[in-house]
Amino acid sequence: MEIRMLNKDEELPMALLLQADPSRKLIEEYIHRGTCFIAEVEHQLIGICVLLPTRPETMELVNIAVVEDQQGKGIGKKLVLDAIKTAQNMGYKTIEVGTGNSSLGQLALYQKCGFRINSVDVNFFIKHYAEEIFENGIQCRDMIRLSQDL
Repeated sequence: MEIRMLNKDEELPMALLLQADPSRKLIEEYIHRGTCFIAEVEHQLIGICVLLPTRPETMELVNIAVVEDQQGKGIGKKLVLDAIKTAQNMGYKTIEVGTGNSSLGQLALYQKCGFRINSVDVNFFIKHYAEEIFENGIQCRDMIRLSQDL
């Protein structure tokens, strides 16, 4: 597997980005301010992540997704660890990530990669998403924010 920066002339894999964030509007707002990285095997796209500088010395992992038939193989973890290393190599001191209160697998993954919960944006998904989101039988209401010192 190779992780590389998506070139500006390459088509943005919107369908994959929408797997992690169902709001096309929000994706379009942040995608051009961030840097998109893709994971490939033999030139086949299998994963994506987007890093976005948010504050001085702080980078946020704003989107991460793995194609469905490749999930559960450690690709997401490799993308997260690569994002951490990339932010560190770029001189950032903190990396942040946010996920839904119902995203149990993602919460576990981020904590296994060294992130710690530091805040909750109550009703974030109610305020910013037109459609209700349900995962694991739980309504996604709150944004769980996690961070890690680099």
